[in-house]
Amino acid sequence: MKTSQGFFRKTARFHIWLGWLIGIPLLLWTISGLFMVSQPIEKVRGNHLKAPPAAIAPFTPAPPSLKGRAITSASLVQQADGPVWVIMFQDGGKKRASGTTGDILPPLTAIKASAFAQNAYAGEAALKGVTYFAADANPLELRRGRPAWQAVFGDDTHIYIDAETGETLATRSGLWRTFDFMWGLHIMDLQTREDTSHPVLILFAALALIGTLFGFILLFRKRKSLRTKKSAAPKMETAPSPQTVRD
Repeated sequence: MKTSQGFFRKTARFHIWLGWLIGIPLLLWTISGLFMVSQPIEKVRGNHLKAPPAAIAPFTPAPPSLKGRAITSASLVQQADGPVWVIMFQDGGKKRASGTTGDILPPLTAIKASAFAQNAYAGEAALKGVTYFAADANPLELRRGRPAWQAVFGDDTHIYIDAETGETLATRSGLWRTFDFMWGLHIMDLQTREDTSHPVLILFAALALIGTLFGFILLFRKRKSLRTKKSAAPKMETAPSPQTVRD
């Protein structure tokens, strides 16, 4: 009996200390998880801010000029300056070529990037300006590894246009940035917000599991304690009935 009580006492002590240790991570997981599941993912992705792709009017396209470079794909799309080929080369490079002449087109200028961003935006706010980011200097909210123009609109929407292909790489709203921050808290990686398997997260998850198991063990101690108290409680004797006394 004493051994059992000592075991439960030590378990309760470990459970309390683990509670203090993992309390803050559990709170952050709960808050961030609650926020993320409460937001419709379509709204987070900014689908309401994305203009639908334009249709291509019938014409006879010219094949793109590849200059001997092997490609993995070539897609004909309509962009703000007309139909173009978006080409992915086998070496990993990407370019765009005129759909009417086949010539490889130069990277987008700031003026063209502004037009492309406005063409991709379905909101009503005015464009405030554009900023260029190199492939190795992407903002945290982009993370594409592509040279891009960031277009900032008055409602705090950021639209990223690939500087070489003219494609819309991402649409980021204020809600998306909050969601992304909460995701970073949830996986405990605010630096890259992509690593879901790192030592800190694994450690706290393991400690949370151990704390939960200790809590289950303590539930059995509580039930045993209640049974012990119930069996030790004095039994109430009922007074004899008048009929019994008379007999």
